[in-house]
Amino acid sequence: MTVDVYSSTACTLGEGPLWHPERGQLFWFDILGKQLRTIENGEERVWTFDDYVSAAGWVDRDTLIMASANALWRFDISTGERTHLVDLEADNPVTRSNDGRADPWGGFWIGTMGVQAEPGAGAIYRYYRGELRKLVPDVTISNAICFAHDKSCAYYTDTDIGKIMRQPLSAADGWPEGSPSVFLDLGSEDFGVDGAVIDAEGCLVNARWGTSQVVRYAPDGTLLDTFDLPTSQTTCPAFGGADLTRLFVTSAAENLNTAPAGQTFVIDVPFKGLPEYQVIL
Repeated sequence: MTVDVYSSTACTLGEGPLWHPERGQLFWFDILGKQLRTIENGEERVWTFDDYVSAAGWVDRDTLIMASANALWRFDISTGERTHLVDLEADNPVTRSNDGRADPWGGFWIGTMGVQAEPGAGAIYRYYRGELRKLVPDVTISNAICFAHDKSCAYYTDTDIGKIMRQPLSAADGWPEGSPSVFLDLGSEDFGVDGAVIDAEGCLVNARWGTSQVVRYAPDGTLLDTFDLPTSQTTCPAFGGADLTRLFVTSAAENLNTAPAGQTFVIDVPFKGLPEYQVIL
């Protein structure tokens, strides 16, 4: 399938792509560049912050929830103003936010990690109706946070370990229920399990850091599809477009000196994604 360049901007660490369903617009981050980016009316727009920013969910047409190194924020797209919601490891200068995604109940899951990937320095949290609760401690590189299409479970990984976990969730409110199990054990592979998203068939689409690939797994873990990209450090996929059959993929230029490293790509795929869930603040 054809891979097109969506944005030729070389992000040091492109991450967190989010297709806003009401705006029909992609937002993504350069974590190490401390930037949120989008394309609006054909022009690339950028907001630059004084701290690391990494992931977002949509609240309404003009508002995002956004994770920074030490807090969750309400972000006004039109004005660029941030309003503090809750501290996120604000007393820990070692860590920053990383991967995150909204869940089907209107919550927002966000992972942290050490700025230098210090072992076990991070964790995975859920923010739901004003409460921030730690769910998974002792995480080195939080990634692959996404949710089953039938709302039965959450997926996540610690890239340092390489196991994609499946966590059962309460049907009533989406809080974890019972113990997690291993969905895929990729710990012996020579790539990093990075960001992931679930499609309309319940398949998990995952970026493989270090392989120039995004892959698609069936709900039983069978490898279904492999998509090759022109740069090795793919970081996170997101579905978008009018019918959610466009797969956007961010990448990183960190430690790579030439294009297209760090650019954002788009692939037209023969299967559909799901709309990103709306966050309830």
